[in-house]
Amino acid sequence: MINRRQLLLGSAAGFVGARLGSQSSSVQASQSQSSSNADAGNRSASPSELPYTPVVTPNGRTLPYRMRDGVKEFHLIAEEVDHEFAEGTRIKAWGYNGSTPGPTIEAVEGDRVRIYVTNRLGEPTTVHWHGLVLPFGMDGVAGLTQRAIPPGESWVYEFTLNQHGTHMYHPHSDEMLQMAMGMMGMFIIHPRQQDEGRRIDRDFALLLHNWAIHPGTYRPDPSVMTDFDLWTINSKVFPAIAPLLAQTGERVRVRVGNLSMMNHPMHMHGVQFDVTGSDGGRWPEAQWRKEVTEIVGVGQTRDLEFTAVAGDWPLHCHMSHHTMNAMGHELPVTTGVDQGELARQIRQMIPGYMAMGEHGMSEHQQHIDAGHMRGPANTLPMMGGRGPFGPMEMGGMFTLIKVRDQLDGNGDPGWFEPPPGTQAYKVDSVPEDVPV
Repeated sequence: MINRRQLLLGSAAGFVGARLGSQSSSVQASQSQSSSNADAGNRSASPSELPYTPVVTPNGRTLPYRMRDGVKEFHLIAEEVDHEFAEGTRIKAWGYNGSTPGPTIEAVEGDRVRIYVTNRLGEPTTVHWHGLVLPFGMDGVAGLTQRAIPPGESWVYEFTLNQHGTHMYHPHSDEMLQMAMGMMGMFIIHPRQQDEGRRIDRDFALLLHNWAIHPGTYRPDPSVMTDFDLWTINSKVFPAIAPLLAQTGERVRVRVGNLSMMNHPMHMHGVQFDVTGSDGGRWPEAQWRKEVTEIVGVGQTRDLEFTAVAGDWPLHCHMSHHTMNAMGHELPVTTGVDQGELARQIRQMIPGYMAMGEHGMSEHQQHIDAGHMRGPANTLPMMGGRGPFGPMEMGGMFTLIKVRDQLDGNGDPGWFEPPPGTQAYKVDSVPEDVPV
């Protein structure tokens, strides 16, 4: 198999990428809606009928359930899925119910749940309920708490939810491979007693993960431990990650879970948020703290709450290489290097070759948008997305929180227009008496 170094060595900028066409908010993924739950009569419940604000999983959905004799019944199906990270890269992944991550499970503290798990994979699996306090035999650890679920069989997990908080689920059978292939999801448990004084108006669930998709390939490489090339929110990369929508003044909660192989300092522009909870539940208010960046460790969850302010505010991992797509590793630095003669020699073998990187990588997206230097099949460019003023030069774990005074439905509201006098502008000269 060709590796990144073999593919990219000699490239002036370590370029890997197939063209990802110019994308504005109008073609970025639309706001995802939570699926309706059902009661004993299988009647859909509207959000106004629920004792809590239902969670929205951008680019995903909430798993429906059915009430049977006072128990909420869910059904997860472990299976291979066709998945697209963004236009230009599709893979054969593993997931649940046709997607990675699997649908979000949503319930209330005190609920009795019965979760059927059907295995349509070619190998055994289990489901571990990450962070949930439950009977030993329901913990989902292959060989320890149960026999692994063989292909073609359906098993059931049943327990009472004795806690609340932001939780996750994933296999505990061939865990490294199955999680690397995309098998994971969020499990949200709302408190039985709602905090009416701090009621949440918008509630979002984001699951962080990483992938190794070698250039021109169509399946993840589970043997990679550090050199990942795609960093995702709900298994999407920017600019395909749906924006989070809210109205000015609303109380917003962003639940972030991390089942990747690295910690992520999640940074939010525009506000100071409160860190209010974790997989241990919502914390007493005296334990809340103000932050603009919160590290979400591997296997952890964090709840970030804030009052929405009008604008298109970035939310992203602050490890800069996690906000880029298909990257090469172990490549020579080309910044400051005159590559003119090298480029001339390479063009004799590869007509149209263009050297990049002498003055930085900002020109990379311009070449991509213009259709220059197409990369290998099924491989995204490092940077993408266009804003109202040009290329955004982002990828990976980057999305936008779009806040408006009034939203018209759940569609993308387009780009925010700064009020007069509130935007950076060009000057013809800098006063000479300004110290440097």
